[in-house]
Amino acid sequence: MPSSPSPARVRFAPSPTGRLHIGGARTALYNYLLARQTGGQFILRLEDTDRKRYQPGSEQEIIDGLHWLGLEWDEGFDIGGPHAPYRQSERKAIYLEYAQKLIDSGHAYRCFCTPKRLEALRQQQHKRKQQPRYDGHCRTLTQAEIRQKLDAGQPYVVRFAMPREGSITAHDRLRGDITVQNSQLDDYILVKSDGLALYHLAAMVDDHLMGITHVFRGEEWLATFPLHVHIYNAFGWQQPEWVHLSVFLKPSGKGKMSKRESAQMAKGGQSIFVTDLEALGYLPEAVVNWIALMGWSYDDKTEFFTLDDLIEKFSLDKLNPSPAAINFTKFDHFNGLHIRHLHPDELARRVKPFLEQAGYQTDDETLKKIAPIIQPRIKTLDDAAVMAGFFFREQVVPTLDALVPRKTTPQQALAIARRALALLETLPGVDHATAEQPLRALAEEMGFSAGQVFGVLRGAVTGQRVSPPLFESMAIVGREKVLERLRQAVRILAENAQNFAASR
Repeated sequence: MPSSPSPARVRFAPSPTGRLHIGGARTALYNYLLARQTGGQFILRLEDTDRKRYQPGSEQEIIDGLHWLGLEWDEGFDIGGPHAPYRQSERKAIYLEYAQKLIDSGHAYRCFCTPKRLEALRQQQHKRKQQPRYDGHCRTLTQAEIRQKLDAGQPYVVRFAMPREGSITAHDRLRGDITVQNSQLDDYILVKSDGLALYHLAAMVDDHLMGITHVFRGEEWLATFPLHVHIYNAFGWQQPEWVHLSVFLKPSGKGKMSKRESAQMAKGGQSIFVTDLEALGYLPEAVVNWIALMGWSYDDKTEFFTLDDLIEKFSLDKLNPSPAAINFTKFDHFNGLHIRHLHPDELARRVKPFLEQAGYQTDDETLKKIAPIIQPRIKTLDDAAVMAGFFFREQVVPTLDALVPRKTTPQQALAIARRALALLETLPGVDHATAEQPLRALAEEMGFSAGQVFGVLRGAVTGQRVSPPLFESMAIVGREKVLERLRQAVRILAENAQNFAASR
C-alpha cells in the first residue's frame, strides 16, 4: 500500500563536496521510491554554497551515480524545471529576501560581533564549563545602533532570534515527538557575512517554495531539527513530513562510518562509494536492493527486490531508526542473486567490459555461450575475467599444480593426460553428450576417479583448478583447441614427471 495517498514531492539535495556514497544513495532511493509510488515528483537539488569544500567533478559523479542506479529525476540542477534554479549558489537573492522577512518580523537579527569577540566568549564559556553558544549581545541593539553600524560598513551575520522561554516540539516520522526547551537552543546563524545563506535557512526556504512534502535526511540533522521547525513556524508555513534516517555503522557494528574506515576498505577491494561499486563489478540492481534493506524491511523473510518491487512495496511505516551495520558479505549475496536473475544475453553484455579491461579480445557470440555456464558461479562481474578468461586466450599454459589433481602424482597425471588425449582424438566432439561417458569409462579402467580424470582435463583446457562445467567449456573452446591444449599439458607433465622421479 502506498505510504501517502497524495502525490509526494521529494528532493535529494547533496553537497558537491565529496563523493556519492551509499548513505546518500539510500536517501536518494527512498525519495525516488515515494515519488514513483505516489505519482509524485523527485527533485535533484544542489547545496553548493560551501565553496571552500567544493570538489570539481563531484556534481558529475552525483549525476552519473544516480543514473547508474536507475534513479531518474523530474526536476534538477542539470535539467531545470518550474522551480529553477536548483543550485543554492544561484538563489542568494531569494534567501536574503526571506532573511529580511524574518528580521522584519522579529524572528531574526543582524549580529555585528567580530570573530575576536566570539572566540573570547567561547573561551570564557569553556572555563566556566558552559555550553558554547552566542550570548545575544547584538539582539538588543537599537535601530539607531544598527543603522550606524550598517552605514559604517561593518560586516554582520543574520542570526535566528531563538525564544528564551517555553519549548518546541518537532515530530519525526520514525521517532515521534521530540520536545526541546528553547533555552537549550542557540541563536543559530542563518546568513554568513558574505551574504550566503546556511543550510538552516536555505533548505527550509527551498523546501517550502518547491512544495516539498517529505524531507528524508540523515539523523545528524536531529540536533538542529528544532531550529528548522522554529523557522517554519516563524514564516507560518506548513511543515513537510520529516524523516530522519538511520545511521550507517562500520562493518564491525562499532561506530559510524568514517573516511579512515572507507580508506581501509579500499585496500581490501571494498568501497562505500557508488562509482567504485560499479568498477568493482557490482550490479546497480544489487546496490539498490542492499541499501534499501539498510533501514527498511518489507517483512522478516523477503530479501530479493527489484526497483519495481521496491516502488510497489516501500512504506514509510516500515522504516527503522536503528543503526545499520554495512555488511559486505550480504552485499555479495545480493549481487549473486541479481546476476542469476539476469537474462544470459544481458549478463554477456555486462561482463564484456570487464573481460576487455583484463586484456581479452571478446566476441559477442562466444560471450553468449559462456554467460549461462558462469552465471551460477560468479558473485561480481569482474569475477568473469578470472573464471572465463581462458576462453579468449590463444594459449593456456597451466601450472603443474593445475594439472595434478589431489591424491595423484605427476606421473599419474601424465598417464591420464596421454590416455585422455588418445581417446578424444578418436571422438568426433568434446561436448557433454559425446565425451563424458567414454572418459568416465577410461577413469574406471585406469583405476582413477572420474574427478581425477576430469581434473587433469580441466587444468589442461582452462589452466585453472576451478572453472565453469568442464564439458560445456570444452565444447565452447572447440575440439581442435582442446586437443592442442591437452598435447601441451602432456609435454608439461612429461617434463615435470621426470624431475619428480629424479627427486625421489
